[in-house]
Amino acid sequence: MSKTSVLIIEDDSSIADVISYNLRQQDYEVFTCDDGVEGLAQARRQPVDVIILDLMLPGMDGLEICRKLKADKETRKMRVLMLTAKAEESDQLVGFTLGADDYVTKPFSVKILLERVKSLCRRDTTDDYDSVISAAGITIDPVKFTVHVDGTSLQLTRSEFVLLETLARNRGRVFSRGELLDAILGDGTIVMERTVDVHIRAVRRKLGERADVVETVRGVGYRFCSE
Repeated sequence: MSKTSVLIIEDDSSIADVISYNLRQQDYEVFTCDDGVEGLAQARRQPVDVIILDLMLPGMDGLEICRKLKADKETRKMRVLMLTAKAEESDQLVGFTLGADDYVTKPFSVKILLERVKSLCRRDTTDDYDSVISAAGITIDPVKFTVHVDGTSLQLTRSEFVLLETLARNRGRVFSRGELLDAILGDGTIVMERTVDVHIRAVRRKLGERADVVETVRGVGYRFCSE
């Protein structure tokens, strides 16, 4: 069985070395690059399972690399974890709009980073992952990062988008708060499960008359019910 492969595109050698060492200790196959242009070229030459991508890079910034990878059918299935010192939600939202799969800010816990990589590797990579979801008047496009309700565009945060997409893609399935937290934040993140309730309320408010599609299953969690 082949090893899971990771490409680290990071110009700070000390950070790249720490990540590389810990990934190899977990039996990942690891490649590194410290330049944006060469990093993109390497990803195209030698596809990997996960790319850990710094935002600020010489040659080409991480957002542009992510955009190009996700726009190309040959590379769009590679999971992209953005790694940056910028913690503002606006920066994160831009990354997710361009197709990033997860986001970790510096300084970071190596343990949490490893859990995020592991979580990305477990995600479904079949063709329907990128397919548009349409149900109960709601249309979700995971590639364009857009949501429309009865033709009207909604502005969702990254967490709200992932929560709604996860529920809608698995219509009828009940998700616990813990499972939804893993979808939003990745395994290993220490956050109160009631955080999910806050996101649910925000999503319902934005869905307006379609709010009842996000159904509470008392004592268990939530599900998307389009009937």
